[in-house]
Amino acid sequence: MSKILARSAARLLVLGATSVAAASAQAAPPPDMSGAGLFAQNCSACHQLTGRGIPGAFPALAGDVFPQGPPEPVVKLLLNGRGGMPSFRADLDDRQIAAVLTYVRGAWGNHAPKIEPTLVAKVRGSQAQDRAAQALQAH
Repeated sequence: MSKILARSAARLLVLGATSVAAASAQAAPPPDMSGAGLFAQNCSACHQLTGRGIPGAFPALAGDVFPQGPPEPVVKLLLNGRGGMPSFRADLDDRQIAAVLTYVRGAWGNHAPKIEPTLVAKVRGSQAQDRAAQALQAH
């Protein structure tokens, strides 16, 4: 009889632990992978949720011509960073970079066409080829 009780208790412990793990997994919402969510997670500390930046430190994106201009330079900026801005090449994939840039280009009164992940992939790929060619020229 004690073996049966011990097995039942062990099963209850496993079921209880499984239920707690499932409840914990459900309690944490998935990260927001929309352009607005990615901007909030990766960009808003400097550029602010309003896109107004911090004068003298981080440029405003709201109403600025650069993010609304030709898409290739904007994509290159996110991939490579500049000045105090980090590179997002390793942190965000092509779809995520396209989403955050599309958000910036259409938020806060900005009016620019969306950026497709295929363009980000093309720019990322051409930069990799440029770096490889430069490495060969160094020899």
